[in-house]
Amino acid sequence: MSDEQDDEALAAEWAAALGEQEDGESGGDMGDMSAEDFMAEAQKAELEPLVDTGSRLNDEDSPNLDVILDIPVTISMEVGSTDLSIRNLLQLNQGSVVELDRLAGEALDVKVNGTLIAHGEVVVVNEKFGIRLTDIISPSERIRKLG
Repeated sequence: MSDEQDDEALAAEWAAALGEQEDGESGGDMGDMSAEDFMAEAQKAELEPLVDTGSRLNDEDSPNLDVILDIPVTISMEVGSTDLSIRNLLQLNQGSVVELDRLAGEALDVKVNGTLIAHGEVVVVNEKFGIRLTDIISPSERIRKLG
């Protein structure tokens, strides 16, 4: 099927759907329109251009960032990962060693709600583990990694 035939078929479907809608509302005759007529009408339609009215948000209208500052997020540090079959997973027991995809001493991934935001190294603070951030992932790089 050619692109032109696809367009005509799509136009016919839209015309039929709009005709059904019109019939239900005011008994219109859009359903009787041919695909060519519908395409011609659709091409005639013009959209108004967007115009910058110059209005800006004032302090009353601006979003209050304090509202989101207390929302809890989950931060996690990932030492590494590996893929296991379910068979091997079920065979794990106390004392089993699972080899990860990271080298010893390599930076850990710091994730917030599952999204990588930084890399860091393990430190001990008051007899508890902590992490020293060594590299922050830029927002543009985070977006690039999503695609």
